[in-house]
Amino acid sequence: MESLAFAYIKPWDEAFDPYIICYENRIVGFFYLSYTPDSTDNYWIGGFQIDKKYQGKGYGILALLEILKFISETHTHCKVVSLTVEKNNEPARRLYEKVGFINQNKENQSGEIIYKLGLEPKYY
Repeated sequence: MESLAFAYIKPWDEAFDPYIICYENRIVGFFYLSYTPDSTDNYWIGGFQIDKKYQGKGYGILALLEILKFISETHTHCKVVSLTVEKNNEPARRLYEKVGFINQNKENQSGEIIYKLGLEPKYY
C-alpha cells in the first residue's frame, strides 16, 4: 500500500512506477522503479519482494534478472541501477551479489545498505 501511495505522490524523483511480478498468471511479487527520466545513473529498484509462499523457489533471481532486462530495454540510456537492503537481510544480500550488485559500503538515511550494478549486456 505504501509503495502505491508513493507512486501517486512521487516523493523522491520525477518518476515512480510500481509493478507486480507474475509467473504463470499468479502474482508472486512486487517492485517499483524510481528514477529521473533520461539520467544514466539515477535508477532505483525499491520494494522488491517475493510473496512468502514463493520464496526459496528461484522466483527472486528470475524476477530480478527480468527487472534488469526490462530496465535495459525500456530505459536504454540507463547505465547504473541501485537498490538498498536491510543489513540483516542476508538472503537478499546474497541474491543481489549473485546477480552482480556491489555493496557500496554506504547507508541511506534509513540505515539500509546501498548496492549498485552497472548494466551490461550479459544479463540479456
